[in-house]
Amino acid sequence: MKFLLLCLFIAHSFIGSANTPEIEDVRLLFHKAESSQRVCTELIELLQPFNEENNVLFLGYRASATMLMAKHLINPFSKLSYFKKGKLMLEKAIQFDRKNVELRFLRYTIQTNVPSFLNYYSNKENDRLFLIQSLTRLNDQKLKSIISSYLKTNKSA
Repeated sequence: MKFLLLCLFIAHSFIGSANTPEIEDVRLLFHKAESSQRVCTELIELLQPFNEENNVLFLGYRASATMLMAKHLINPFSKLSYFKKGKLMLEKAIQFDRKNVELRFLRYTIQTNVPSFLNYYSNKENDRLFLIQSLTRLNDQKLKSIISSYLKTNKSA
């Protein structure tokens, strides 16, 4: 039943916006993907058509979901493969749009949550400072609230 509701949700996103999902829907799916491999897979597929030329933010979410998929897998080689693939995509998205607050937030959340042996933490402090400085300029109140809340609950990250 949940699968059917999720499919209807995704279909509604496509129909309602001429094949481009709403960012709020993508954010919600990304949040749910943390605890569901099926949702993670569906999010990656939903965002497959997007790249740095047609929607760099959705590329960033696809990259992040690809890295998140590693959490759901058992095989260590598959885990590492998904992580590396997603990392390359996310870095490409950020390189294309260095001032995008949401992309930097995605990278920050990943770098504060991945194990240190993956050696993906070099931008953590710069991203945190960038996010703090950018909060006052953000017009998207939902995103502002999400970032602010995350920064407050992860002060030591």
